[in-house]
Amino acid sequence: RTVLNPKLHIGGLLRTMYDPRNSLANDVSNQLINHFGDKVYRTIIPRNVRLAEAPSHGAPVITYDAKSRGAISYLALAGEILRREQALSAASSASA
Repeated sequence: RTVLNPKLHIGGLLRTMYDPRNSLANDVSNQLINHFGDKVYRTIIPRNVRLAEAPSHGAPVITYDAKSRGAISYLALAGEILRREQALSAASSASA
């Protein structure tokens, strides 16, 4: 980052293909939170059949099956990103 793109900003870390029954997934998730704290999005994208099927039907999961866990999770992520960016924007405006 320092050499190639010093202005690069990482907005957050997203946990995807998450299966809470998998102890390794839980361990890695906890390590991410312990190491990166608030940079880790609270929204988790689970393993989901509809997420796997949607590309083979040429559609985003939101169109393919809007009620699937995967689609709902991605919508939740979008809301979380918007709220985070609005808070950052408000904070930078207040300090300017």
